[in-house]
Amino acid sequence: MLMQTIKQYIDDNKQRMLDELFELLRFPSVSADPKYAPDVLKTADYVAQKLRDAGADNVEVCPTAGYPIVYGEKIIDPSKPTVLVYGHYDVQQPDPLELWHTPPFEPTVRDGKIYARGACDDKGQFYMHVKAFELMMQTDGLPCNVKFMIEGEEEVGSNNLGIFVKANKERLKADVVLISDTSMISMEHPSLETGLRGLSYLEVEVTGPNRDLHSGVYGGAVANPATILAKMIASLHDENNHITIPGFYDDVIELTETERKELNAAPYDEAEYKEDLDIADVWGEKGYTTFERTGTRPTLEVNGIWGGYIGEGAKTVLPSKANAKISMRLVPNQTSEQITQLFTDHFLKIAPPYVKVKITPHHGGEPVVTPTDSVAYRAAQKAIAEAFSKQPIPTRGGGSIPIVALFEAELGIKTVLMGFGLDSDALHSPNEKYDIFNYYKGIETIPLFHKYFAELSK
Repeated sequence: MLMQTIKQYIDDNKQRMLDELFELLRFPSVSADPKYAPDVLKTADYVAQKLRDAGADNVEVCPTAGYPIVYGEKIIDPSKPTVLVYGHYDVQQPDPLELWHTPPFEPTVRDGKIYARGACDDKGQFYMHVKAFELMMQTDGLPCNVKFMIEGEEEVGSNNLGIFVKANKERLKADVVLISDTSMISMEHPSLETGLRGLSYLEVEVTGPNRDLHSGVYGGAVANPATILAKMIASLHDENNHITIPGFYDDVIELTETERKELNAAPYDEAEYKEDLDIADVWGEKGYTTFERTGTRPTLEVNGIWGGYIGEGAKTVLPSKANAKISMRLVPNQTSEQITQLFTDHFLKIAPPYVKVKITPHHGGEPVVTPTDSVAYRAAQKAIAEAFSKQPIPTRGGGSIPIVALFEAELGIKTVLMGFGLDSDALHSPNEKYDIFNYYKGIETIPLFHKYFAELSK
């Protein structure tokens, strides 16, 4: 009966729900670039209004030292369990713009998929919760208390969220955090993520001469910072793609053979994986599968590298400086502070004397593993099983949501990662997308989570 009510409401309001998401996607809410600041603030106001429209009480655009946090709640009975829904309304930069097939902030539908920056990460996913809440309110089917906390700085490290959480512990008191900012294996093989990797993100700068030099006059006599940086970065992996920083793996907990077997039981077609990415072969740490490399092993990746002349035509210079942005994904037992320090110590140590090296840490977060025997996890299992007519497969996520560890530390509550995106949705890349089917499927599944969470919490 409940499923019939859910499906009927979605059918009756399908176009409006899509139109509202499109309006949300049109805001260029890029938190990393100050030129978008007015648009980020407008996005927060839009989210707040949509929470009010859906039936939330005490909706507030809460100021921080950066971008505001949108809060709203519906307390139907203080004795009932409370779900805290987290999401973020900020998005990654759309660059490089020339690689987009359609404008990044003008949502376009092709083959049943919404193409726009933020379509999946995380506007499309958090807005499912707003619409599911509306559905429950309009059909008199809200079985527990709900609180919303939608922030605007996730893509730049959530620096002000921790301050807000610490100052609002009573306001944010809940029994579980529910997040849709992750992915499933596929709609044919629904899954639930049981863990996330942590993150250490930093920038390195290598400086040689005090100015750019003529590469003919000085080349061969003065160290080229771009060449030196490339050599230093290359040395961070050995021939087995093992990270060479001393102590990097000291705290890594190896999976048992049983855990590895369970993890690798998930459906995986390597040929399809390679075809989707247009690569000849996979690459990674020797001795581990793709699933293990992307979910249970730490990594070190160059996210950007530059130096010297990169404009049109030729300019024969030996650059004064070269830079790179580097991210390291961490697994349980590693900490972002320790790994950042290990990297810093090692990178300074391997720097040759003819260059100067500067390292600037940006942001980080801690790895987490969510319990699979909790009431909330079992509620998510039951909800997905009912909506998809299949039991979800437990997986480990390769990405990072730093605030998950923060919620546990400050609020003392665990998180359920119930995402509806796909790894192929081009998050952080040009032509990001989100399937319309997934959007509606999320709106259909979320009320079932609330139903089962309320029932199992009795």
